[in-house]
Amino acid sequence: MKHVLIIGASRGLGLEFVRQYREAGDRVVATARSDEGLGAIQALGAKALRLDVASVASCAGLAWQIDGEAFDEVVLNAGVFGERTDGLVTPSQASFDHVLHTNVLGPMRLLPQLLDSLAPQARVALISSVMGSLALRVNSHGWLYRASKAALNSVMRDAALELAGRAICVSLHPGWVRTDMGGAGADIDPATSIGGMRSLLARLQPSDNGGFFNFDGQPLAW
Repeated sequence: MKHVLIIGASRGLGLEFVRQYREAGDRVVATARSDEGLGAIQALGAKALRLDVASVASCAGLAWQIDGEAFDEVVLNAGVFGERTDGLVTPSQASFDHVLHTNVLGPMRLLPQLLDSLAPQARVALISSVMGSLALRVNSHGWLYRASKAALNSVMRDAALELAGRAICVSLHPGWVRTDMGGAGADIDPATSIGGMRSLLARLQPSDNGGFFNFDGQPLAW
């Protein structure tokens, strides 16, 4: 039985992570901002914690809520897309702040809170996106989201350096998934995406620390 923490599990990929881990018999702690999200987590038999990754006070309170825990796997899933732009359309100040605070500053606030709650050789996954890859980029759609995920990958690399020998830290692309963010025309369903990422996390080796992977385990270019 694994002990798992999912950050951002009110719906979509995060809630599917909770469902699959619970079906496997694992002990799960998961976070959400809203009463509805907390209820959805509890309905799956997981422990629910209220957390808003865009709030400094909320992030600062995570450490005491998980004091004494020893997580085998941690998934930082919370994220937003922001304005859906094409071309060099300047994002609004409000959208920039919301996306960068959620997708980048949130993990930078939370990772230090997690250090004392990791089991030996824990797996830490930051849910990124192939849209954050510089080498694989072929268009500028959603350039604010792309910038945030490229920055998140940088955050992961620094975390991997700090955690080397203690944990394995990676960025994961979940695929283009049929969720509220991905839309109905996406390639795969949440069950396929999460099943692939869970399988990948289970077989990670220390040499994979700091890597960027597709949900099916294939390495991705930066």
